[in-house]
Amino acid sequence: MPASYLAHRVRRAAVVVLSTTALVLFTSAAPAQQSAPRWSATIAESGIGAYSIGNPAAKVKVVEYFSYTCHVCGDFARAAGVPLKTLYIDKGLVQFEYRNLVRDPIDMTAALLARCGGAKAFAGNHQAIFAAQPAILDRITKATDKQKKSWFEGTTGERARKIAADTGLTALMTARGYTTAQQNVCLDNEVAQAELTGMTNIGVNADRVGGTPAFFINGRQAGVTSWAAIKTKLDAALKGS
Repeated sequence: MPASYLAHRVRRAAVVVLSTTALVLFTSAAPAQQSAPRWSATIAESGIGAYSIGNPAAKVKVVEYFSYTCHVCGDFARAAGVPLKTLYIDKGLVQFEYRNLVRDPIDMTAALLARCGGAKAFAGNHQAIFAAQPAILDRITKATDKQKKSWFEGTTGERARKIAADTGLTALMTARGYTTAQQNVCLDNEVAQAELTGMTNIGVNADRVGGTPAFFINGRQAGVTSWAAIKTKLDAALKGS
């Protein structure tokens, strides 16, 4: 075989190897396509201590007054949790503000624990408490008279610790990674207690909320409570009607 032919084959093979290497390097160096931002990671605390989740410039702004001992609120939270986040909040279409309307010491206890970890932890705690709500309400129903009497004795923090232990809220938050000491700090937080009481007063006296859940869409009371009905209202608001 002529030497010139062999040299030609060697040069050809080298070109192929270099071209393949360059292609790999080019592909590796190409910037990865960035995914759209998930607006549910944007959380702000309002002046009254409520948490707003989503795009601050969203076309539709929703306020919900809720209670952790309200079974209709629980139905809404469990039905709306995934679709509200993925279809409306994450896409920047809706900003959702959660406002407590505290109805009783058990509700106050759950509300204080939901705020453990601050704004970034709120959504996860909120959904976890409502996911466990049927079991919590069952424990409330089965509590002894002695237990129920203790829920109204002592400071707010002392009452809350007994309520949390008896209803399963302590176990729930422990499973979520909160130590007993961390939970006690949240339950004893007088600033949070005052904010929750203030939010409740605003709901009752200023916004004329007569029961929970109560929704306001772009400042107007929705008058409906189920996720299906709220979704219809959101879609109409997004279309501008």
